[in-house]
Amino acid sequence: MNTLDIEPLDHAGLMLAWQTAAFATGPGDRARAEAGITAAYTAAGLPAPERFLWVSSPARGALAAAAIAGHEKVLREAGLAVPRVPADAGASVRDAVRTRPWEAARAAACEALGPQRWARSWARTGAPLWSGTQDLVVRVRQAIGALAEEGSRAESLLRAATLDAVLGQHDAPWLAQFDELDRLPPGLAEAARNAGWWWPYERLVIVSERPTELHRDEPGRLHRGDGPALAYADGFALHAWRGMPVPADFVGTLGDLTVERIAAEENAELRRVMLEIFGYDRYLAETGARPLHRDETGVLWRIDLPGDEPVVMVEVVNSTPEPDGSYRTYHLRVPPTTRTAREGVAWTFGISEADYRPEKET
Repeated sequence: MNTLDIEPLDHAGLMLAWQTAAFATGPGDRARAEAGITAAYTAAGLPAPERFLWVSSPARGALAAAAIAGHEKVLREAGLAVPRVPADAGASVRDAVRTRPWEAARAAACEALGPQRWARSWARTGAPLWSGTQDLVVRVRQAIGALAEEGSRAESLLRAATLDAVLGQHDAPWLAQFDELDRLPPGLAEAARNAGWWWPYERLVIVSERPTELHRDEPGRLHRGDGPALAYADGFALHAWRGMPVPADFVGTLGDLTVERIAAEENAELRRVMLEIFGYDRYLAETGARPLHRDETGVLWRIDLPGDEPVVMVEVVNSTPEPDGSYRTYHLRVPPTTRTAREGVAWTFGISEADYRPEKET
């Protein structure tokens, strides 16, 4: 019987395992990671790597990779601390150990499943992990480039070095799909379960440890108000509020936030963070805002912001009382084009204003 025709008996367990791997923190099992990488080399017909160079973050890995590529002088002139790397690492073998095995497994599975079943397979395995892992990958790459001056040669070299990495735990989406289809390329899954990004060369492999901290909100966005949302042991870190990049000390300085300070902030993205922390209801009260529209469903408010789209919210009262008998008021963001409170409430349910027909509550 073709195993591709069978739904996995424990799909939930498989997905939980890959979700855990994708967002794992703390040290992995180095011996198992190295064994997995060695298996990938063997499957590609390559000699086992002679040496593993473990680094504390993808940033250190990218610096080492750029140095191996012959750019150490440029990096040092940019004021960057470059790890010591051996002169005989050899050429990159990323295509052999990661790209070509992935392409072969994908082609075989696509041929066996056909386009529609392949898409369904991806929808139930890789797709649920894709957004969260890709957000991390993009943000890490950007932060590594930002270690150097914007527009500089060093920035370009660091960004290029990140593209030469095997993504380790952040390759979880496609590894989850191939795991379900029983088509995992040799070694790559074991490495992903125990390591972060890694750079394979003929005789050397640079391997990054996983992060020490990772904080995300309920939708899976990077989020933390009292420290880095993503952090590595060497201090490389990302700060974010609801997925939005913020300076390292930004949230901590907002204890005495005022309407005037919010209005004076020129960066539109940071201003949105300030508004959320300050509280939309408080902002409306302190600015003396007047409602845009009011009906039986709620109240529509609009905050005009310089250099940014307006913040439009519908104010609604929860129909379910709190334990003390009070009724909680919510302010829900709706599209800037919303013109009535009913339209805004309907949008939050994913329907049109014409189709919104709530039953009368008693």
